Amino acid sequence: MIIEQLISPIVPTLLPTDTGTKALFLMEENNLTQLPLVLDHKYLSLVQETDVLDLSNTDTLLNTSDFLDYKPAVFASGHPFEALRVAHQQNLSIVPVVDKENTYLGAITRNDLLKYIAENSGLDTPGGILVLEIEPRNYSLHEIARIAEAEDVIIISTQLFTNRVSGKIEVTLKTNRTDLQGVVQSFERHEYVVKEVFGEQSMHDDMLDRYKILMNYINM
Repeated sequence: MIIEQLISPIVPTLLPTDTGTKALFLMEENNLTQLPLVLDHKYLSLVQETDVLDLSNTDTLLNTSDFLDYKPAVFASGHPFEALRVAHQQNLSIVPVVDKENTYLGAITRNDLLKYIAENSGLDTPGGILVLEIEPRNYSLHEIARIAEAEDVIIISTQLFTNRVSGKIEVTLKTNRTDLQGVVQSFERHEYVVKEVFGEQSMHDDMLDRYKILMNYINM
């Protein structure tokens, strides 16, 4: 999938001759905090709600304001992860999409990106999740996948996070199985640190802890 396939049909555009008042009205009506400024199909700027509210008079024409140099955008042929990166880094409610000639093709909303993540990362697929803590020099996705597959567990998706305090990599594995006891034990035999488990094992461990507490109470 490319970015162009995620373009939303509901994001309105602004003209340089529109007023700040109109911009605020369209933003509120569409539950957005930014709107693209477009003229003759060319992308000129991304107008932000905060900038419009800072105007001394919101009836001022947008082309007379001094905040039209903000132009975040992504290319239509790029991967959706690039749009996600831009949206996250710049806290955008929409990401304008252009071609190499700066022709405005549309915009992707934050909700579109969240939907893409949910549908393409396996989040809506039944299965447990486990988190491994690994030294960066020891990270090998091939080895991790091999251990999981040996236990008949398929890794649907992975996410990496670097813990800035410990310097270690936390690898989140979304799997096709809810019963992860066997694969957890296998990872531990291979000297992996299993930091968190979300599946049947976590419920099993909770029940085991409750049982131990009850037995300790009975033996008092």
